[in-house]
Amino acid sequence: MNVIFLTMSRLTDISQRHIYTDLLRKFRNERHSVYIVSPNERSFGRPTELVDKDGVRILGVKTLNLQKTSIIEKGLGQVLVESQYKKAIKKHLSDVSFDLILYSTPPITFSKVIKFLKKRNPNAMTYLMLKDIFPQNAVDMGMMSKEGVKGVLYNYFRRKEKVLYGLSDYIGCMSPANVQFVLEHNPEISADRVGVAPNSIELVEKKYEDGQEKAERYYIRKKYDLPIDKPIFIYGGNLGRPQGIDYLIKCLEANKQRLDCYFIVVGNGTEYNKLEKWYRDNKGGCVKLMQRLPKEDYDMLVRYCDVGLIFLDHRFTIPNFPSRLLSYLEYKMPVICATDVNTDIGKIAEKNGYGYWCESLKPDDFTALVDKMLKSDQKVMGEKGYQFLKENYLVEHTYNAIMKHLKP
Repeated sequence: MNVIFLTMSRLTDISQRHIYTDLLRKFRNERHSVYIVSPNERSFGRPTELVDKDGVRILGVKTLNLQKTSIIEKGLGQVLVESQYKKAIKKHLSDVSFDLILYSTPPITFSKVIKFLKKRNPNAMTYLMLKDIFPQNAVDMGMMSKEGVKGVLYNYFRRKEKVLYGLSDYIGCMSPANVQFVLEHNPEISADRVGVAPNSIELVEKKYEDGQEKAERYYIRKKYDLPIDKPIFIYGGNLGRPQGIDYLIKCLEANKQRLDCYFIVVGNGTEYNKLEKWYRDNKGGCVKLMQRLPKEDYDMLVRYCDVGLIFLDHRFTIPNFPSRLLSYLEYKMPVICATDVNTDIGKIAEKNGYGYWCESLKPDDFTALVDKMLKSDQKVMGEKGYQFLKENYLVEHTYNAIMKHLKP
């Protein structure tokens, strides 16, 4: 079977660990022919080119800069990318017939490319992996409005969103709450077209010689100047508006003088400077802030922490389900989720015994969960989370959720 995956993420190979690359390796390992269409942003100085790597074919499309650039270039780049992708596919993949057209949100602006591919491959299945519900998330964060002048922009993107859903034979959501949200807010979509295709990973189990794990734990904690003998709570990932950084800062402020545990925050994003300012003014307590680490280094750090933290802004009406949960579960860590009331990430954690949840409004509620976690059997909770991961969040679960819709 020939599979084409459209993405706005820059993928130059599929060897690195990530929810998309792990899934694409699964397709490759199942002997499917995988084609990836990915941007070669202007800043990297690469032309549009088709390369063979790691047993897949990657079509890098020359685009404007789509990230870490001015709002004007980013906006123009988003407008042009559809025509650039179409032109590149016509030129480099015109002789390939596809059986599966796979794509994810963000963005919601691939509709013309999908229409083009579907017209050329009328028997192909179109499958949307829904990772982001836009523009409603922008409304939730106050960046867009349904009324007034800003409402014009909202209505434009809402139409784009509905077109994308309409083009998709099937929509794979991250969790049951996501499925419910899509169906409630898009009644024209039949329920049999929407299901759960979770964020997932390829599990890599590391085996140790006697004493090696203990020595490695000591080395990693010393490397990052972390306490050897205290439970460490870690947050790793994006630090932007969706994560409710003001609430995160209040939680750290309320717990910064604790002697029974330690907190580390690792990441970057639009709100990093705000967190960094607080950190500079409050050094000396039980909190450490670090810039984003390479994936391999971050995974090693997580392995030797004790509790994973997930934060989401309390204003969200859409049910986000952050993929950072996966690394916590992989390394047998229980979790604390401080989120809005609409996501089910905390509810699922509590129901299955691997975490606790509170609404991200009152810092005292978070502190109470830290106290509760320190009194809990973290090892038992971590094992429950690891088992839940193996039963629900491995790449074969997502792969099977997609493949069950294809005719044999």
